[in-house]
Amino acid sequence: MIIDTTYDVRTDANGKDPDIFSATLRKYHKTLWSKLLPNGQFFELKDDMQGIYLYHKSWLGEFYVSSDSVIPWFSRWKRLSHIIDQIPEEDIELFRKIGYTIGGMMIFPSNKIDGKPTINGERGFNRKIVDRMDLTLECIKRYYSGEDSPMSETLQRYNKFFNLFNNFKGYIDFFLLNDLVTEDYSAINFFLPNNNFNTSPLPSNLEEYIQYRTASIKFIKDRNQRISNTQMTK
Repeated sequence: MIIDTTYDVRTDANGKDPDIFSATLRKYHKTLWSKLLPNGQFFELKDDMQGIYLYHKSWLGEFYVSSDSVIPWFSRWKRLSHIIDQIPEEDIELFRKIGYTIGGMMIFPSNKIDGKPTINGERGFNRKIVDRMDLTLECIKRYYSGEDSPMSETLQRYNKFFNLFNNFKGYIDFFLLNDLVTEDYSAINFFLPNNNFNTSPLPSNLEEYIQYRTASIKFIKDRNQRISNTQMTK
């Protein structure tokens, strides 16, 4: 299947959440992430189970995943309205449109364990993460190196999923997240400065919001290019 990296996945969601209702997005995820793992085994995702977004079942284990839009634009956050009100609506919509291309989408395990939040849920409700992918990735990096993070408990519950990728480099390479890390995989290219999760993850003024938006759009565009390049090499 050819993936159109300019396609806005809201298009076929009929006004509903594209992570759930866009058939195109689900096909894109299935196509992109059904491939060889770092250990050389094929990770095949299927979409033929009623009520399940995508799943994999083999001797590697049983994994259920769902889609998540990973770049929040904060346009509906009341506490940021004093910033958002200064930005033309067409600029906000452009940010949304780019954010809803495949480069702004990820899959994470969707099954709840012991009734506790999934990774998607934790990303959204954790006040030190607020859905930001760069901060999520810092937590995942720390998970692989055995360090604590605001998401440690949640990520540890899904250790079988993260074990599929061997290490942080394997995870980054598999999901084409290379533009969010340094060349040696040792650090995250944060959208905004991160003081060990001790400062607010939200932009505090218009300048910071523009910095966040610019860095986010660049990441999505760069990842879309990686996705396009991957298709060309198949």
